[in-house]
Amino acid sequence: MFVPKTFLAVGECMVEMAPTGEGTYKMGFAGDTLNTAWYARKCLPDSWSVGYLSAVGQDQVSGRMIDFLKSSGIDTGEMRTLGDRTVGLYLIQLEGGERSFAYWRSQSAARLLAADRAHLEQAMRKAALVYFSGISLAILPESDRKVFLECLKIARSGGTQIAFDPNLRPRLWEDAATMRECVTAAAGLCDFVMPSFEDEFTHFKDATPQESAERYLQAGAGMVVVKNGSEEVVWASDRDFRSFQPGPVPNVVDTTAAGDSFNAAFLATFLAGGDVVASVEAGAALAGRVIQHRGALVPCLEPIGQD
Repeated sequence: MFVPKTFLAVGECMVEMAPTGEGTYKMGFAGDTLNTAWYARKCLPDSWSVGYLSAVGQDQVSGRMIDFLKSSGIDTGEMRTLGDRTVGLYLIQLEGGERSFAYWRSQSAARLLAADRAHLEQAMRKAALVYFSGISLAILPESDRKVFLECLKIARSGGTQIAFDPNLRPRLWEDAATMRECVTAAAGLCDFVMPSFEDEFTHFKDATPQESAERYLQAGAGMVVVKNGSEEVVWASDRDFRSFQPGPVPNVVDTTAAGDSFNAAFLATFLAGGDVVASVEAGAALAGRVIQHRGALVPCLEPIGQD
């Protein structure tokens, strides 16, 4: 099956209220998988398209979100529109460069992104790579999660590569056990699993990044990249293991989207050339630039990959 060069991110784009540093907030649009799609569009060559699959309402703010995606070079052809819902909202709170969030998303349209199985399956099968996160799964009703994973399996069998950031957020799940079970099952369907060690240590009780990598490989993942803040990045497959020490970042302002931007640059570079070292270096370099600025989306890069 011919698979065009399409990077398709799936999840929830939300209204973002980000602190300006002057006691006020700036409105934007962001969300973990959207952040990665936005940076992937910056990193991938023009021969690749970057799309986003989610659901929005028919109200003004949903229209502004679609306009924002289009203006960012992101294809919105796979977005579903629901007349009785709108988009979610989150507010960033900062302390010492570390962020916390307050959310208003319980009835967001994105929670129904997998309700139309035929649409989801077709969109995934057309992509060269599908990217999603643990949040993409957590916001779905249980029955739709099963549909989502089934569609991933079908797409992968047809040649689509699958990338996954577990992004463990237990408050979004029914309970921690369900989160761990579903995340592990999802990882087993993926070519790339890209966890953050802080999450894995907290919720899976892994003692080291190496232990996290091994656990996901045993679950069936093809490749695991464990991010760990300023510490070593661990990369592992069933045939190889490597580690990489990112360079120091002189002025950490806001760590929002650090992992999301790392994922984008890593995947873009790997898709362009398959070089693991170059991919990790690209991911660390972009994340290091992003965290020196406020907000999730920081204009910064020329395309990385070339055909």
